[in-house]
Parts: sequence; structure tokens; C-alpha cells
Amino acid sequence: MKKQKIEIQLEVFETLSELPTDIQELMNKAQQARENAYAPYSRFKVGAAIQLASGNIAVGNNQENAAYPSGLCAERVAIFHSGALFPNEKINSMAISARSSNQLLSQPIAPCGACRQSMAEYEQKQKSPIAVYFMGETGKITKVASVMDLLPLGFDAEFL
Repeated sequence: MKKQKIEIQLEVFETLSELPTDIQELMNKAQQARENAYAPYSRFKVGAAIQLASGNIAVGNNQENAAYPSGLCAERVAIFHSGALFPNEKINSMAISARSSNQLLSQPIAPCGACRQSMAEYEQKQKSPIAVYFMGETGKITKVASVMDLLPLGFDAEFL
């Protein structure tokens, strides 16, 4: 039996001020989007902002619905917003920030599996990595250089 090891590399930033200026601004957009999230059931608000190669920014936030699971997460809202408004533009990076009304989130909150799958589709479509930065409400920020670092052994069109 042959064993393989999957390794990912993360960069961890202690504060927002350690991020490159453009990513600080992108995270600020994600935080602003987070505050407009519609999350009356979970009371867990998430905002996402996407920086495109052209400099355009697309944002999203989670949108809940009493008929679970009819809502959408912030990451998918942002990536679909980007695809709808800027269908041929390359995505350089995504910033994600989460806040809970139940507790202070001071550690990075990574995207859920469904969002990782949707983000991976766009990364595969453009044939280049999308850097993803994520955080809670405060505290450290984690960066992965590619969505595939969040979804190793992912499912894609090659299997269809």
C-alpha cells in the first residue's frame, strides 16, 4: 500500500495592519458587507469581498431564510455576484470576515464545504489560484494561496 501525504501552507497574520494595503481594503469591504448580512436565525453574519484583476470588487453576505437551507453563504453570494457582473474577469483574491451575536469570534473562520466547492469551480475555470484571506470579527487572519488548499482532493468537471 502506498501512502500519500497532503500538506497545505497557511500564512497567519496577527493583525489587519500586517496585510498588504489592498488586502486590508478588501477585508474592510468584507467587514462592511458582513454588517449587512441577513442572519436573523443563526445570528452569525459573514461578509466576503472579491478582488478582480481589473481592480473591480464584488461583495456578498450571507442571506438566510426560514425555510432552511434556502439561504446562501456570503462566499457563494460574492463569487456568483462576481460571475454575474464580471464573467470574464480573473479573481485575484477573496477576503472573508465572520461575526456572531452569541460570542466574540477572535479566530479565523474558514468557508464551509459548499462554498469551498463553488470557489474551487471558479479557480479551475480561470486556471489560476485565488488567494483566500479569512478571519473572525477580530484577531488573526489566515491566508491560503489557493482555494485548493482548502479543498484538497476536490471534485471537478474532469470526473463528469
